[in-house]
Amino acid sequence: MQTSLADFVRGTPEGSEAEAILRKCVHCGFCTATCPTYLLLGDENDSPRGRIYLVKQLLEGAAVTASTQAHLDRCLTCRACETTCPSGVRYGRLADIGRGLMEERVARPFWQGAKRRVLAEVLPRRLLFAPLLALGRLARPFLPRRLAESVPVSPLAAGAWPAPRHPRKMLALAGCVQGALSPGINAAAARVLDRLGISLVEAKGAACCGALRFHLNYQDGGLDDMRALIDAWWPHLEAGAEAIVMTASGCGVTVKEYGHLLRHDARYAGKAARISAMTRDLCELIDGELERLEPMLKKKADARVAFQAPCSLQHGQAIRGVTERVLARAGFELTPVADSHLCCGSAGTYSILQPELSKQLKRNKLAALASGGPDQILTANIGCQTHLQVGTVLPVKHWVVALEERLGS
Repeated sequence: MQTSLADFVRGTPEGSEAEAILRKCVHCGFCTATCPTYLLLGDENDSPRGRIYLVKQLLEGAAVTASTQAHLDRCLTCRACETTCPSGVRYGRLADIGRGLMEERVARPFWQGAKRRVLAEVLPRRLLFAPLLALGRLARPFLPRRLAESVPVSPLAAGAWPAPRHPRKMLALAGCVQGALSPGINAAAARVLDRLGISLVEAKGAACCGALRFHLNYQDGGLDDMRALIDAWWPHLEAGAEAIVMTASGCGVTVKEYGHLLRHDARYAGKAARISAMTRDLCELIDGELERLEPMLKKKADARVAFQAPCSLQHGQAIRGVTERVLARAGFELTPVADSHLCCGSAGTYSILQPELSKQLKRNKLAALASGGPDQILTANIGCQTHLQVGTVLPVKHWVVALEERLGS
């Protein structure tokens, strides 16, 4: 794709990166077949190819409007188009650049901007989010049905966290919302890894990975969150932690991209690159330890499960089939899931900012997950888990919680 960048962006890091991405696009349209919003809306401007043209026009200095911004807002950044693209177009990164520039040029309506600001200020801060969630849960019986359904029910207790007793130590991200929404995920991961001779620890002061604010177009704030997390983790890495283990694939895809996102920061570029290189999704780690884990598992298969592969895992991190292999070898019977490449509609704050599209995607995903008659739905991301649970009577769990249940005493 030929480009002619406008003066305001020519020669900048973002402009140079965007131009290189645009020049890879050959207009083939393969991406349209796997784009959830295009499949729902049938509008070329709500497809990756259409949005690429919109970003190109922005970068070339054409007038942009609230309509242009709306088409970019409706993108889930699921990155299914990247999996499909034969030319290797890094659409997700182009969308980030385009949205960041768009935010500077198109003023949002007051209430729309206020909603985004509240999400950006509350969700990444556990000290704000946790008590507000607790209040919402207390008020749940008195709320209108539709509003009550949006408040997650109280989770099961996390259970004991093993003491750090092994020479092998790895870091886990406590994150911003997962600890309040489902504290048992990291605790279950810690107990499973403890059985394998690995101590999983959460660093004090380690909070949001930065993805939330960055993808709400508070990109400078998101980068600050990334730097703060690097600072919290760095003493543990220097003390010998051998890896950073991600139990939320949405956080994992962002942390794996720290090296790229902070490459122009003289103070943090080297540290960010090291952290990205050391980051592993939990399924990658467990997959490498399966031979040691299998003798500890209960032998009798007693559960049919549907695995919902989050977009951040299968498209963002390009990890496909690994969690499914772990679950199959652990004795679970995996039921078929049609169109497993399509997004469930959670996508960070998308379910709040684009509720109607999100609900349609959730209905489609739940129908596909339930079609094989599973006893439960397993996933690898807290956002997907919370989103899907509101809409089905089937239990929706993180896969490591289900895996721990199969471990013998």
